Amino acid sequence: MRIPQTSKCSSPGLSQPLLSLGWYNGQVLTLLFTSPIEFVIAFGGLLLSLSFHEFAHAWVADHLGDPTPRMQGRVTLNPLAHLDPLGTAALLLVRFGWGKPVQIDPFNFRNPLRDSALVSLAGPATNLLLAGLIAVGVRLIPLPEFVLYGLVQVAVINVVLAIFNLVPVYPLDGSKIVLPLLPRTLAIEFEQFMERFGLFLMLALIVPWYQGVSPIVVLISPVINFVTQLLFGS
Repeated sequence: MRIPQTSKCSSPGLSQPLLSLGWYNGQVLTLLFTSPIEFVIAFGGLLLSLSFHEFAHAWVADHLGDPTPRMQGRVTLNPLAHLDPLGTAALLLVRFGWGKPVQIDPFNFRNPLRDSALVSLAGPATNLLLAGLIAVGVRLIPLPEFVLYGLVQVAVINVVLAIFNLVPVYPLDGSKIVLPLLPRTLAIEFEQFMERFGLFLMLALIVPWYQGVSPIVVLISPVINFVTQLLFGS
């Protein structure tokens, strides 16, 4: 299978499915004027979620033998290293955004196809782990209501970020994760299709088609609901 010389682990951020769950009302920016404390918690948690997501990509790539992320200063939890200015602004204004993709060179890996998939999987897995840790924490530690609400929001942001990125459409992480699971011929055809049409398919999925709801919402909201119910109950 042909593997590009430089690949990227993309990380779209807060997306519309979060709004359909009833956990998050309105745009992040609205909270700045209605509840500044909740804004700080929600937006800070959002930056933290994106930073952990991208750091996980970089850390796994580094430990699997690719020095590219370390040379570019990406093996860090500093949000400034991972945020894309336009993607961050989009998060505030239109509820959908992205972090700066982590660049990797698969030819530095012992097994390029498998290790590239592991690097891609690291981001969503880390977000699910963070959501789980928050869920345990809010059950065990007495917290003020506004802190509790903010932490639950952060946990759901992480669930949405993880599930959204697992969708097997380029440039999402799922498009790389699925490759080692496919027969070789099908994997080659899938990769070639995604390189040509993945971005168009992604746009078709995130654009609202009917009553303000996008296809991606219909696709992943049941999964997000299941995971959040599993973490926090009714």
